[in-house]
Amino acid sequence: MALLCFFLVFLYPFSCFAQGPPSPGYYPSSRVPTIGFNQGFRTLWGSQHQTLDQNSLTIWLDRSSGSGFKSINSYKSGYFGAAMKLQPGYTAGTITCFYLSNNEAYPGDHDEIDIEFLGTIPGKPYTLQTNVWMKGSGDGSVVTGREMKFHLWFDPTKDFHNYAILWNPSEIIFFVDDVPIRRYARKSDETFPLKPMWAYGSIWDASSWATEGGKYKADYSYQPFIGKYNNFKIGGCGANAPASCQPATGSPARTGGLSRQQYAAMAWVHNNYKVYDYCQDSSRDHTHTPEC
Repeated sequence: MALLCFFLVFLYPFSCFAQGPPSPGYYPSSRVPTIGFNQGFRTLWGSQHQTLDQNSLTIWLDRSSGSGFKSINSYKSGYFGAAMKLQPGYTAGTITCFYLSNNEAYPGDHDEIDIEFLGTIPGKPYTLQTNVWMKGSGDGSVVTGREMKFHLWFDPTKDFHNYAILWNPSEIIFFVDDVPIRRYARKSDETFPLKPMWAYGSIWDASSWATEGGKYKADYSYQPFIGKYNNFKIGGCGANAPASCQPATGSPARTGGLSRQQYAAMAWVHNNYKVYDYCQDSSRDHTHTPEC
């Protein structure tokens, strides 16, 4: 079978993987109720570039502005998710994202956990970039990204798919349709975000780096660039929650980590769709990434 797949890949790309990843066997999204946009979020910027229709939010970027939203409350742990549908065609230079951050509370020293879709050009797939960083700075100091990038086993422009971040005191897990695609464990306080964060979503122009390192820029003859969100989920411990609040877990084990079945699903994603891992990049200085 493996030999057959080897030859088929050249004739029909992804034909051997068309059925998608193996079942993770556990579905954390089913344990967190869906909330309406106005129950958990508010417009942060670009209100003229947002529409809300029955809890389905559309935001867009054009030459004048992008748009963003933010959770009403901050959290010290939790499960944060949204279904997203991306724009097809030429979207180079744009970022459509869902992420956690405390940049407004700690300017120059903030933490962030990112799910970012890097815009693309026709004929090439979107790249989903996950990133974890802490003590971010706007003053010229070293900012160390921990990027891991993926292509997807489906077309994210055809339908809504669920994307989520699980963050608790011991780990961060990124999910796509409940399949874990990355687990980032807390190995030290210096390499793990610990300050309370808010959930955000936005669409914006990142032409300087988003698409093939800035090779392709946003072309506003294709505007507006649209991102759609629904099925919002927030379940976690608020910043001022009592110590008795139980942090979310991403697996059947209350102690955290992933089950064997979840690890198998994640390994399938890594083997077939991971396209970049900062720990495997020999051109980078890993002085600031001891977890590698």
